[in-house]
Amino acid sequence: MNLRARPRIICLGLTALDATWTVDTPLRPAGKTRASSYEERGGGMAATAAVAAARLGADVQFWGRAGNDPAGHAMRDELQRWGVDASRLELFDGARSSVSGVIVDAAGERTIVNFRGAGLPADPGWLPLDAVARADAVLADPRWPEGATALFDEARRHGVPSVLDGDVADAATFDMLLPRVDFAVFSEPGLAEYWNGGATLQLEPALAFARQRGCRVAAVTLGERGLAWHDGRALQRLPAFDVAVVDTNGAGDVFHGALAYGLGAGWQAREAFRFSSAVAALKCTRQGGRAGVPDLASAMQFLGTSRSDE
Repeated sequence: MNLRARPRIICLGLTALDATWTVDTPLRPAGKTRASSYEERGGGMAATAAVAAARLGADVQFWGRAGNDPAGHAMRDELQRWGVDASRLELFDGARSSVSGVIVDAAGERTIVNFRGAGLPADPGWLPLDAVARADAVLADPRWPEGATALFDEARRHGVPSVLDGDVADAATFDMLLPRVDFAVFSEPGLAEYWNGGATLQLEPALAFARQRGCRVAAVTLGERGLAWHDGRALQRLPAFDVAVVDTNGAGDVFHGALAYGLGAGWQAREAFRFSSAVAALKCTRQGGRAGVPDLASAMQFLGTSRSDE
């Protein structure tokens, strides 16, 4: 892989403040479970993707919305500490920031309850879109479709590669965004819901369905079953890397941030996908959605010494 020096990436979308409990025993319905640890830290799809790209060495800007409240200030300060330029995380008076409750169990799996915020303005007119022409890649999640539309349209105008984090969203949002984006990378539930309302996922027809809506490449992350994508020629797959999972929190967001990094570095789709799969797998061996993100040297070493049975 040839590296472009410090790719410039813009990430737009959700930032949330996560309150995280780690539990060592199974949750009991309608009962109490003791947590072994508790912490508050920044989360959100695009925001965590921004941290991942910055951790890998990219020059990253985060564009987003939050309330002018303690959570909003805490999230902006934390992004800055992770090396992300968060000067365009706008904190709006009278709005409420997004906050999440996260439970991580003994197997490293997570359960999330999210309040997406309130009173956040939809109008993206304040975005500094002239910066897109100088970017090497852009990324957005579907939580602010008006902002993502503006970002993707400007990226398309300048030939800048774009990535959509296809988490679960309503069909109208995906119908709006897919014609504007290059790489639409869905979660498995997100693609199943969009394709047929959440029934059993059939990879090839589901990915073909997404591509027909206008994206250049439609992909889906499948956890321990790897990754599949369709670029209009054929269904392609990569198996997952075999790792000892400690914490999956943020793994999908890290995958998307690493993919934006790889595309911004000028890599072709398959090598960018394999790189982002490796970064996400390595993150899962470490605690924390952001603290677990590897740096570039660690990721490249892992990629060079590990096998995904490709």
